[in-house]
Amino acid sequence: MPEPAQSPDTGQVVTPTRVVAAVCLIAPFVAMLWVSSYAKVEPTLIGIPFFYWYQMLWVLISTALTLLAYRLVLREQRARKGGAAK
Repeated sequence: MPEPAQSPDTGQVVTPTRVVAAVCLIAPFVAMLWVSSYAKVEPTLIGIPFFYWYQMLWVLISTALTLLAYRLVLREQRARKGGAAK
C-alpha cells in the first residue's frame, strides 16, 4: 500500500531548495570518487602535480558548498517558521 503524502507542516518535504542543498553536498563526493578524472601529473601549479592541487582545491570548494547548503536550508526553515506563525 503506498504511503500517504505528508503535508508540509507534519514532516519532511522535498523542495527545490533542499534538492539544491543535496546537490551541493553530493558534488564533492562525486568529484573525489571519480579518481580517473584527476589521476595525472600535468598540469602542475607552482611545481605541485595536478593530483595534489586538485584535491586541495576541492577542500575549499567543499567548504563553500557546505556553507551554501547550510544557509539555504536555514533560510527555508526560517521561512517555514515565519509562515506557520502567521
